[in-house]
Amino acid sequence: MNHQSLSAFIWSVADLLRGDYKQSDYGKVILPFTVLRRLDCVLEGTKEAVLAENWDKLKLGLNAEPFLLRKAGQSFYNISPLDMKKLMGDQDHIRENLFSYIQGFSAAVRDIFERFNFFIQVDGLAKAGLLYQVDERFANVDLHPDKVSNSQMGLVFEELIRKFAEISNETAGEHFTPREVIRLMVNLLFIEDDDVLAKPGVVRTIYDPTAGTGGMLSVAGEYLEEHNPQARLTMFGQELNDESYAICKADMLIKGQDVANIKPGNTFSEDGHPHKKFDYMLSNPPFGVEWKKVEKEIRKEYEAQGYNGRFGPGLPRVSDGSLLFLLHLISKMRPLNDGGSRFGIVLNGSPLFTGGAGSGESEIRRYVLENDLVEAIIGLPTDMFYNTGISTYVWILSNRKPQHRQGTVQLIDASGFWQKMRKSLGSKRKELSDEHIAEITRLFGQFVEAYDESPPSPSVGEGPGERVRKKPISRIFKNADFGYRTITVERPLRDDKGNIVRIEKGKQKGKPQPDTSLRDTENVPLSEDVERYFKREVLPHAPDAWIDHDKTKVGYEIPFNRHFYVFEPPRELAQIDADLKRCTDRILTMIAGLSA
Repeated sequence: MNHQSLSAFIWSVADLLRGDYKQSDYGKVILPFTVLRRLDCVLEGTKEAVLAENWDKLKLGLNAEPFLLRKAGQSFYNISPLDMKKLMGDQDHIRENLFSYIQGFSAAVRDIFERFNFFIQVDGLAKAGLLYQVDERFANVDLHPDKVSNSQMGLVFEELIRKFAEISNETAGEHFTPREVIRLMVNLLFIEDDDVLAKPGVVRTIYDPTAGTGGMLSVAGEYLEEHNPQARLTMFGQELNDESYAICKADMLIKGQDVANIKPGNTFSEDGHPHKKFDYMLSNPPFGVEWKKVEKEIRKEYEAQGYNGRFGPGLPRVSDGSLLFLLHLISKMRPLNDGGSRFGIVLNGSPLFTGGAGSGESEIRRYVLENDLVEAIIGLPTDMFYNTGISTYVWILSNRKPQHRQGTVQLIDASGFWQKMRKSLGSKRKELSDEHIAEITRLFGQFVEAYDESPPSPSVGEGPGERVRKKPISRIFKNADFGYRTITVERPLRDDKGNIVRIEKGKQKGKPQPDTSLRDTENVPLSEDVERYFKREVLPHAPDAWIDHDKTKVGYEIPFNRHFYVFEPPRELAQIDADLKRCTDRILTMIAGLSA
């Protein structure tokens, strides 16, 4: 059964709830029951052995937990004689028996159902007379890993969350990232380390501070298992939303990961992994979300700890916290002498250019570029995410760049790499094919400038002896190419007679007084001499101007689209005239036919 069929079956439970539950509350019932049935199926084969082991150890007065985990073959167990099918044998006491069954799970699983507020949902179903029917529906679907792989199960959860978010008018995209985008990010993350990751028994850590349902961590694990079954990826994460956290934790349990590594709560105000460093990191933080709720904690850390904390380089405007996630991930990078780190993060367009010289955003860009942390930025097609159609960008950062990448940034314009989906999902109308992912990965891996070889648009003519330029899709720049100095250009204040007004006191006595109404600024590339630029660009137009060097600021921005713009010359006038004549002739013929 594929994940669409499976999620459609589970979704049919909504038919039972209709009338007794609001549509926006369907997920509160269906998601925890789906998790419960998955865990139920996983433990099915070892159930009797675990019960026998528990009885033996109780008689001996021993702590049974380590023995039970071994018998279960999982990182969790259940010591209740009940399961979801047996619950149907006593319809009159199904509520009490279900509570007893949940209490039979190990502590990590009980926490999952507490996050779901599961007992409240069970009480509600019992009062509505629906508990037995819901349990029966789920007991009759086989969610054993032999039937539904971990990868498929992850897709089922994502599909269900998307549907519930749609009918609740919530933001589905806050909970998960399209799988093909994750596969691209994982490819980019691991490609330069393939030789290291292929060694037997290699162990690496990966972290996602916005873990959602665990999709990014899962795909990374699948990649490594496919390329080297003997390698192990230890997963860490943190998630704010309780339901997403519960699903992520359940998924990690089944994968045999240590669920203590998955933390609940707000990454900014309560860092779940303080002082911890990681080999790899992935994140798709919410786009353009303000951080006013945690502003007090963030500013306190910024002012008290500076560069010893997470936010030393600067703070972006409160209306968009995207770059705070970037700084958080940088703070989690393993030092270079311990092997270093690489991470990928999905951001919208504003972190590339928002904020002038001296602003928090510019200072953060300055920090990552002057410290040579940015390996590449990949522009994705629009309409790729479930909750927004805006342009998005994957940033790849590393503090262990290979030698040939040092001092540079690669920009890849993958906005034309997409295929139309058969059916739109929210705002998502486009997807990356396997071929697109492979091509983007190849462009990144080869680290070369590349151009689109496809022919120009047929509407664009070529002038005599003139070729239409190829469109660049991969470009390489020096870090300093994105830097500039903002200089303040002053003009003298003049009196009614046009004479220059001079300063009468202080260190500046005798010098022209600046006219604030004529004050202007110029952005000078870091690669250019300021005085030379001033003489060439300013003095010919304002001979009395001067630079106030005390006000000069250094800024950084990455004008991504400008670097991929290709001028397409307009068609010849004669071609346009000919088209217009053909059009008017056709209209006149139609009018003549009507009048006849």
